[in-house]
Amino acid sequence: MTKVLDPTNETKPTEIPRVERPSSLKGLTVGLLDISKPRGNRFLDRIEERLTEQGIKVLRFKKPTFTKPAPVDLRHEISTKCDVVIEALAD
Repeated sequence: MTKVLDPTNETKPTEIPRVERPSSLKGLTVGLLDISKPRGNRFLDRIEERLTEQGIKVLRFKKPTFTKPAPVDLRHEISTKCDVVIEALAD
């Protein structure tokens, strides 16, 4: 069980069970989430290039700002369209 601490206003840590990682990305859809920090898109461009070279389906998403959590509709879209997600945290 993993504890995730929410820095926004948490009185009790949330316990979230870990999701098992897939053994392969073959046949899966990978979501790439740009959190809108400087140069994060450059990192994701390279990741997308490497994944598509391997025939993996990639979808790109971008948060409006890195200062706030992703909007609910964006999180829903990602969760319904993607099997796994890679998030860019680069500065």
